Amino acid sequence: MKRLLVHVEGQTEEQFVNEILAPHLYARGFEAVGARVIGNARQRARRGGIVSWRAARRGIALHLRRDSKSAATTMVDYYGLPETWPGRAEASGGAADKARIIENALLADLSRKMGAKFDPARFVPYIAMHEFEAMLFSDCERFGRGVGHASSTPKFQAIRDSFATPEEIDDSPDTAPSRRIEKLIPGYRKPLSGTLAAQAIGLPRIRSECPHVSDWLDRLESLP
Repeated sequence: MKRLLVHVEGQTEEQFVNEILAPHLYARGFEAVGARVIGNARQRARRGGIVSWRAARRGIALHLRRDSKSAATTMVDYYGLPETWPGRAEASGGAADKARIIENALLADLSRKMGAKFDPARFVPYIAMHEFEAMLFSDCERFGRGVGHASSTPKFQAIRDSFATPEEIDDSPDTAPSRRIEKLIPGYRKPLSGTLAAQAIGLPRIRSECPHVSDWLDRLESLP
């Protein structure tokens, strides 16, 4: 399985996959790595939030059936994830615990949909805790420089120091990682600024600070 399609929540994740994750995986034996936004982005823009799991599952299953030698993964935020997604209503505990409950439920549900002959190793679900932007707190100095706001570094660091890992930064409407950033940097543009910051920080640093991200990368790297 040297071909991977990452089913992502939006443009920020799409750029992260294409510009940061894909080169990393190419160096580890993948032949093709791409990103696809889940569902109809235009409809989501009007309605808000991510699509239903049924719609997301349809796209993932279609891809896996069309290309029997490929694998699929997801990159969606826990923050704002509908409770209709498998495992979401039952998720509890720390960040990694909640993510694994949902990921295991997604894998089980997709496997049932695909049938008895499906190899579950071909689907590696990943739920970002609690948002993509949490990863940017892995190195607050590089984060500040990467988005052209080095003066905000101490404030980023104060947020980071309040949690055991960046992935524990919570998911309320006022204190989710992206909301905290927007309060410090008015006009923060998620796709562009988020990618620039992630590039400045680097995947090794993100991996060292975010254990669930690291676990996801371990699973993907094992596929080829």
